[in-house]
Amino acid sequence: MMLKIKRVPTVVSNYQKEDGEEGSRRGGGCGRNCLQNCCLQDARLPLYAFKKVNSIVSEKEGVAVSEDDKGETTVAFLDSLLLGEWEERMQRGLFRYDVTACETKVIPVGQEEVLFQFGASEEGEAQFFPDAPVDPENSPTMVAINVSPIEYGHVLLIPRVLDCLPQRIDCDSLMLAIYMAAEAGNPYFRLGYNSLGAFATINHLHFQAYYLAVPFPIEKAPAKEIGTMNGGMKISELVNYPVRGLVFEGGNTLLDLSRGVSDACICLQENNIPYNVLIADCGNRIFLLPQCYAEKQALGK
Repeated sequence: MMLKIKRVPTVVSNYQKEDGEEGSRRGGGCGRNCLQNCCLQDARLPLYAFKKVNSIVSEKEGVAVSEDDKGETTVAFLDSLLLGEWEERMQRGLFRYDVTACETKVIPVGQEEVLFQFGASEEGEAQFFPDAPVDPENSPTMVAINVSPIEYGHVLLIPRVLDCLPQRIDCDSLMLAIYMAAEAGNPYFRLGYNSLGAFATINHLHFQAYYLAVPFPIEKAPAKEIGTMNGGMKISELVNYPVRGLVFEGGNTLLDLSRGVSDACICLQENNIPYNVLIADCGNRIFLLPQCYAEKQALGK
């Protein structure tokens, strides 16, 4: 049976909810500071340039820390940057509700949702630029708040925002998500992906990410190894768990892991099978879960 989606609007921001209102006018573009070519041509936004590495961060028991030259403990910079920017947006009232109080409100939004751009460093080391120009020609990747958060630090990773990519994973987009998990270096920080038909509500490529100070049940589920791919990536199958799923771990490089998981995702996409992805353990472990909810819903089950 071919699954069909009746209506999936292609949007990045939620400013279209105020289309009938005058809204905030700042001059230039459409006047709404949106994430489109009309407003990004001359925009300047913070940029986090991640270090391109081949090794995968190993699993950590607590919040990721490191020691500087003086022997003092420091928290990973991306981790503190993301949470600092997220809380600043919370203080500015950009969320629809307080995630702890759940009070709702309607507000105009746009570029204010963006925390920073996210791209590869050209210097071989992670860098942060507080006021970097936006290059529309190369369609920047953005990290933005989710204005309807379900947990603390809830953000969206939006690859190549100006290309208006559909909600379909490829190797490059998954690689960005793995890099973000590795750069955060915090086992409480996870990234997830919902395909169309598996709870995705907008047809614009994006990953969800947020902090949760306890493991998801699936992270504690037993798994049986079923094979090893070229590059050393191990594939396991969940056992004694309510849903079926695969677990991808390790690999000699991040690219090996991204290729293995994205190949499986592309296979599901081409066969019209919805699925969910969870990136855990600082990018070291990825869960892939085929989904049948939308099909059963379409059949009235």
